[in-house]
Amino acid sequence: MSQSKPVIPQNDNVAHALAGAGGGVLSMALTYPLITLSTRAQVESKRADTGFLAAVQKIVAREGISGLYSGLSSALFGISVTNFVYYYWYEWTRAFFEAAAAKAGRASKKLTTVESMISGAIAGSATVILTNPIWVVNTRMTTRKTSDNKEDETLPGGAPPKKPSTLGTLAALLKNEGPQALFAGVVPALVLVINPILQYTLFEQMKNTVEKKRRITPTIAFFLGALGKLFATSVTYPYITVKSQMHVASAGEKKEGMMQAINRVIKEEGYAGLYKGIGPKVSQSVITAAFLFAFKDVLYEQTVRLRSAASKKAISA
Repeated sequence: MSQSKPVIPQNDNVAHALAGAGGGVLSMALTYPLITLSTRAQVESKRADTGFLAAVQKIVAREGISGLYSGLSSALFGISVTNFVYYYWYEWTRAFFEAAAAKAGRASKKLTTVESMISGAIAGSATVILTNPIWVVNTRMTTRKTSDNKEDETLPGGAPPKKPSTLGTLAALLKNEGPQALFAGVVPALVLVINPILQYTLFEQMKNTVEKKRRITPTIAFFLGALGKLFATSVTYPYITVKSQMHVASAGEKKEGMMQAINRVIKEEGYAGLYKGIGPKVSQSVITAAFLFAFKDVLYEQTVRLRSAASKKAISA
């Protein structure tokens, strides 16, 4: 008689958080050049607009291939912390709603659309407040905007300028602009909590529908994650643009509120200005989310097994 496959528990918050962090690191590492292209497009003036291939060639010619990976270390650290915090609070809130549903005698413990949105709002708000400083530093490194607001220049035959480190960028930011600069763009970032709410709500509802007919494989999770992120990023992209611009605003520049920044972009560049860099951003977001969901389920199972084995070993010792 064949043994059935052991059931993997789905309520381990720490395992979900670790799996989300690991999946985020792997997926971002695969797609980071698209983040660089999108972020630079968001903060450049309209007259600096270039096509996708031209932008790649310009960065490579000026900074080498490594220029496409500017700020990668802070981004990987940021996504690991972001995903860990998000998934921990999302799964904690989800477990709370599932327990409440069981206590109330509801036929299905699956999250309703409203419960999914509330879970996403709680997890997203906690994540934004805790991780905004990391993304401010990452945006500064990705755009390589210096304190005197000048482009890095390389003289003919000279060596390219040394890229600032994560700690160096952080130290310069604190020295020149103060701790408050680490929370630049936090308002549009909180508004952008709607992005993961839309993404995960759509993903959960599609997942619940598919699960009625078949098991969710990493391949299915890949495509469901891609669809969820495509919708969420397309809807919220103007706020992503404004957040990036607020992240790179230097101390000497006039500080803008969210609506002021949106109105300025529309006045100077038209509504199209709010969607600068949307091509590489949507591509990166969709591919990253797809890989994240594909990686996360596999990493979750492995994390639960490792934690279970470690616990048994500790008990036997």
